[in-house]
Amino acid sequence: MQAPQTIMDIFKLLNKTNCRKCNEKTCLAFAAAVFQGRRSLEECPELPRDIVRSFRKPSPPPLIEEINNAPIDALKKRLSEIDLREAAARIGAKYESGRLIIRIFGKEFGFDATGAITTDIHVNHWVLIPVLTHILEGKGVPPAGRWVPFRELEGGMAWLGLYEQQGEKVLRKVADTYPDLFRDMIEMFNGKRVENLYEADISLVLNPLPLFPILVCYWMPEEGMASSLTLFFDKGADQNLDIQAIYSLVAGIAHMFEKLAARHGFS
Repeated sequence: MQAPQTIMDIFKLLNKTNCRKCNEKTCLAFAAAVFQGRRSLEECPELPRDIVRSFRKPSPPPLIEEINNAPIDALKKRLSEIDLREAAARIGAKYESGRLIIRIFGKEFGFDATGAITTDIHVNHWVLIPVLTHILEGKGVPPAGRWVPFRELEGGMAWLGLYEQQGEKVLRKVADTYPDLFRDMIEMFNGKRVENLYEADISLVLNPLPLFPILVCYWMPEEGMASSLTLFFDKGADQNLDIQAIYSLVAGIAHMFEKLAARHGFS
């Protein structure tokens, strides 16, 4: 069997019953653990042994070296102009051996003054722009615990149409197609379930960057009513990322979720 290239390649091997016999919450969570090397496929008691025997452990994705993208290159060059130690303290990251170490969706990424990036997982280009912006310009404002929609952030109305088209509408389509998979994917990206805020059917908080939580609220369709999905941001979010970077971050998340759903057989 060819080594799987994604979490979804492993997920497709499983029976998707979420039986929890492996002590993971869902089959998708187990697939993520196998892909990351934390679990072995043979720990699934429901998987036929012939599949287990033919399985080859996936190789970790390569480190990010050079990204041929002008806006990203420009941001990377600016890293040499700032004090990375100070930046780490400012945005809630850490500084080790000349590198700023930041957690993106719960995974560590290292940035040095030359713009070199080290990580053991792939990062979406749409997400890399807001990450670099967060390092360079984020003010380090701690979350206030007050949720607001995108349009209430500074400059939000100017970007609202594009944001809704490329962000919330894409995520709502994924959630409409398979709500359980949508919930699982958020948890796979280190999202946490919270009390059903705003009486939503699904309420989860993502922490894509330090000091930058996003509340995802999804209302399932009912008779005579369409579904709805809204992302809420902390009141001080626009102090840690400008509105264009927030749009890019949400569009990147939506793009990743859409690709994961497509690999599971949805379009």
